[in-house]
Amino acid sequence: MAPRILLARHGQTQWSLSGKHTGRTDVPLLEEGRRGAELLGKRLHRAPFDGLPGVQVRTSPLSRARETCELAGFGDRATCWDTLMEWDYGAYEGLTPAEIEAERPGWLIWRDGVPGGETVAEMTARADEVVTWARAQQGDVLLFAHGHMLRSIAARWLGLPLDFAARIRLSPTSLSILGWAYGEPAIESWNDVGHLSA
Repeated sequence: MAPRILLARHGQTQWSLSGKHTGRTDVPLLEEGRRGAELLGKRLHRAPFDGLPGVQVRTSPLSRARETCELAGFGDRATCWDTLMEWDYGAYEGLTPAEIEAERPGWLIWRDGVPGGETVAEMTARADEVVTWARAQQGDVLLFAHGHMLRSIAARWLGLPLDFAARIRLSPTSLSILGWAYGEPAIESWNDVGHLSA
């Protein structure tokens, strides 16, 4: 069977709660985020996932992703991978969309990138690296990372330009699956947070 990518966004942080762009700043999980990570882990350790035996696990090295991975019960199987780090927001790090809009009306990160940070082309290249790696594996992979990075991976999995990611929101501690339909890359499930209501 062709490999799939399971995407786990990190748990809630103070900055994600307030809508601040959190790139390379190492913001810790809130208690809500830690609890969400535990619930995600319980879900992945029961049917139909059953702990994902044999799955390759990679995590962003930033603590909010690593801790989510650990609390979900995959820390001992995970490899840190710098390629999974969040978008480098440059001058917009720590700003909310409203604050950026006031300075730069009409701005869209997926089209315009950020001053002093990563370009759309650089993010596309990183997402492509992840997709190429995942498709070369013998089985499924599980990634713990960040909202914009995981949305970028989804766009490139589908073979679409990065700005498609603007149309697929992703909540903290969500689970998404990129798979196949009729031999073509497809979104199997997206932004599933059913485990958080457990």
